[in-house]
Amino acid sequence: MKRREFLIGAGCVAGGGLAATAMIPGQLEAGLQIAQDAIAYNSPPLVRINFQRDPLEAEPWAEKLISAAEDQIGITVIYDPAYVGLSFPNGDLPRERGVCTDVLIRAYRDAFDFDLQEEVNADMTRDFRAYPKIWGLKRPDRNIDHRRVPNLRTFFERKAASLPLSNDPSDYLPGDIVSQMLPGNLPHIAIVTHYRSQDGKRPLVIHNIGAGTRLEDRLFDFPITGHYRFRPGVNS
Repeated sequence: MKRREFLIGAGCVAGGGLAATAMIPGQLEAGLQIAQDAIAYNSPPLVRINFQRDPLEAEPWAEKLISAAEDQIGITVIYDPAYVGLSFPNGDLPRERGVCTDVLIRAYRDAFDFDLQEEVNADMTRDFRAYPKIWGLKRPDRNIDHRRVPNLRTFFERKAASLPLSNDPSDYLPGDIVSQMLPGNLPHIAIVTHYRSQDGKRPLVIHNIGAGTRLEDRLFDFPITGHYRFRPGVNS
């Protein structure tokens, strides 16, 4: 069975993950609510640890997506929810910073040359009324729309990528995307991997929940609100 060494927060793989202690990382600009997951959770120092690969190997497309997300570990080290004007298409923040949605955005770009900024903007332009009205906007904003969890959920649903919710770890395959609700009704999103918790019971996720991009055992730490399997060329 293949193993891979990662830098990870110590303690995040035992007993289902760390207890979530809310700590606001900085004052959000009023009304922006980027990705709405701007709570940082206390994370311990990074240590080296080996994880087992799931006996069920990932499909090739999922391997590419997970690998592109893995490449962000140790590179994206800052959680930064500030509103930023971006170039278009393929606009991005400096890679050392971002939020949970940026992990997905960068992984899909790097793995498939699929630009969620451009695709979400095009879909919102076609049918703006289908998307959430949480932020009071009257037209698409290509700087931020793709970086908001509710918008990504709507996009995946409209692309027929939705799957049933479940408490069974075996239902979550490598490459799947899960959205979660953090304390305070703050949406979050992560990529399911082919690595397993140390007890072998749960797939690990790659996400940025407040301390940069990390591989952690947190799939069931928070209520799951969405489950998606989005394959460019199949769902798009």
